[in-house]
Amino acid sequence: MANRRFAVYELRNIIVRMRLGESDRQLAKAGLIGRSKAAKIRSLANEKDWLDKSVELPANLEIESVVMKPGKEQISGSIVEPFGQQVKKWIEEGVSATVIHRNLRNRYGFEGSYESVKRYVARFKPGKSATIILDFKPGESAQVDFGTGPAVLDTRTSEYVKTWFFVMTLAYSRHQYLEFVLNQKVETWLGCHSRAFEFFGGIPGKIIIDNPKCAITKACYHDPEVQRSYAEFAEGYGFIISPCPVADPQKKGIVESGVKYVKKNFLPLLEPRDLCDLNQQAHKWVMGTAGNRIHGTTRQRPLSSFTEMEKDFLQPLPDVAPEVLSWTKAKLHGNCHVQFEKCYYSAPFRLVHQTLWLRSTEKTLQVYHDNVLVAAHQRLTRPGQRSTVRDHLPPEAQAYLMADPQWCLKQAAKVGERCLELMEIQFSDRVLDKLRSMQGLLRLGSKYGKKRLEAACARAIDHGRPTYVAVKQILDRGLDQEKIGSEPLDDIYSGQARFIRQHSMVQ
Repeated sequence: MANRRFAVYELRNIIVRMRLGESDRQLAKAGLIGRSKAAKIRSLANEKDWLDKSVELPANLEIESVVMKPGKEQISGSIVEPFGQQVKKWIEEGVSATVIHRNLRNRYGFEGSYESVKRYVARFKPGKSATIILDFKPGESAQVDFGTGPAVLDTRTSEYVKTWFFVMTLAYSRHQYLEFVLNQKVETWLGCHSRAFEFFGGIPGKIIIDNPKCAITKACYHDPEVQRSYAEFAEGYGFIISPCPVADPQKKGIVESGVKYVKKNFLPLLEPRDLCDLNQQAHKWVMGTAGNRIHGTTRQRPLSSFTEMEKDFLQPLPDVAPEVLSWTKAKLHGNCHVQFEKCYYSAPFRLVHQTLWLRSTEKTLQVYHDNVLVAAHQRLTRPGQRSTVRDHLPPEAQAYLMADPQWCLKQAAKVGERCLELMEIQFSDRVLDKLRSMQGLLRLGSKYGKKRLEAACARAIDHGRPTYVAVKQILDRGLDQEKIGSEPLDDIYSGQARFIRQHSMVQ
């Protein structure tokens, strides 16, 4: 009673009994008020002449204005006041009164009740605008949101990474699904939905969401645009997507409260080892503390309410769960590749610089143009990796890639020994890449025939000029049909090659 806050009607009753002649001791013995507080009230009443029976007692508002300060007791201080600075700091950080009471008891040996802490915390809470309570039928809807989680140790890199937590709260029973993740990508968003449906054993008819980018591509009051992946996912599971109006999160106040409940009652004293351990603790907390508490609004235990009254009203899970996939837009670059999550995938060269749709799953990536599949690849995982289909490249690029040195040598062997010999000489050069010139050499066979190409290669080798240029000019001049030695090769080039030196100049 020493720190009890008195209502105005109780103070009025005490003053009336004082006017009737009861002493402070008698009031204390009756259990109405302590003697010290009674003395303070008596002093104030005497100053205002309220104890004079000939004077009419004032209205309750006047008594309150004199005895009580606005929003704070005048007669009695709070037992929490000695810890006021620390408590105010916790209030600013969003810690709930329940956790504050627990920390005060554990850290400072506080012996007061939870109600005293609750009253003290209420002094510093800002006023709120009026709202209405929406009633939901069992299985009718669920509300979904993300919240910021703690940093956890990444076992692969031994570094701490940020986390977020996904909350899906059933609107009727208030039972919730909680999962901590490392990102808010579309695949993560959809995967969390799938695991939540498995956790509940069914699907609510409507999912009420905010406007995250992983779900809504264009937030708008009347005509929001749903992310293509999320739309197909909802169609597969058979639920309706219901986005909230922009900047109006109160329309999904149930899950907003659920997010706050997680932040204030689960996260403050949490010490997770890694993400796996964090999710294990979250599941245990949902099925224990959170699921079996008396909910502040429904006054029921969420887990019991779900099991007994809502579970059977959820839609059944499909026999085959829809595949978790992502649709994104990407432009085909001039190198005939699109970029997706720092990896590169080829598409037909005729679509260069056009915008394509990428359909990605855990193992595959498909490329669509005007709803037509134009490319399919295995999903790459390491940044910088490239998946290339040769048929997607332009003809000249395909020809270059297909005609590698080994292919050229095989084709040269079909022409003849001297052609093969010349090509081996060229490929033995460790300074210059001779692939393109040797590809050109083989194309000369298509124009002049294999026999003439073989003879031209022999003449070029015998004259010490085993090059593509020499072979080409021999064929152009028809010198491959002359006997070797009838004319010096240098003289042949004298009219065309300005920088050829005479034999006498060569050391």
